[in-house]
Amino acid sequence: MRHEVTRRALAGMTALIATTLLSATMAAQTPASTSGQTSGSAAPAQPSQPQPGTAPKRNIQFARRIPVTYDNRWEVYGGLNFMNGQAGQNLPKRYNMGGLEGQATYWLTDRIGPAVDLRVDYGTTPVFPNTFQINRPVVRQIIGMGGVQYRGWKNQRFAIQYHGLVGVGAGKFDGGTLGGINAPSHNAAANAVAVGLYSNRVKPVGAFGGSLDINGSYRWAIRLQPDLIVEHYGTEYRQFFSISGGLVWRFGHRQ
Repeated sequence: MRHEVTRRALAGMTALIATTLLSATMAAQTPASTSGQTSGSAAPAQPSQPQPGTAPKRNIQFARRIPVTYDNRWEVYGGLNFMNGQAGQNLPKRYNMGGLEGQATYWLTDRIGPAVDLRVDYGTTPVFPNTFQINRPVVRQIIGMGGVQYRGWKNQRFAIQYHGLVGVGAGKFDGGTLGGINAPSHNAAANAVAVGLYSNRVKPVGAFGGSLDINGSYRWAIRLQPDLIVEHYGTEYRQFFSISGGLVWRFGHRQ
């Protein structure tokens, strides 16, 4: 009996508290509602606010492509180079070489500018038949040149340049010519001559050709550059072929 009375008392207190809270809430909302009705005019519409936990919408704008104006002062080029040649005055076959090429141009105008060029190439060359166990020795050329580059036809996507470069090439032709036990000497340079190679020497070299630039932006481009190589390692000038491919980077602003 006592427990039943206690339970009923708690239930009554709970109902009383709930009724009091509900009345207080309704009383707090009534003035705001009344003032809104008696103001005589509707309140201006407010911009919708993002719900909590959601990111606001942003207008995405893509940058416009900067036009290629060719008003850069400097241009540097680096790439892989392929070249053929002949490592001896009377050798019947040519050699193939591969390596690196770097070039820099200082543009005086958008058409013409002085240029410098450096190439380092390695390869193996055929030699005369011999009993010295010397077969396809390694040859190397380091070529430094300077000259002029002229820009011809151009637009936003492509540009064609022409250049004439002259300088010197340092040829090393005795790599791997120490040979076996039957070699004529223990001197690599002497053995190189014995199998038909040039001795190591520095001689005039020229490169005459052009390049095609495929623009990726106003700053950089992909370049393909073929050349006619003229060298004088032997008793006369000889002509060979070279081609390279790589990237061009343009920077600086020409006033």
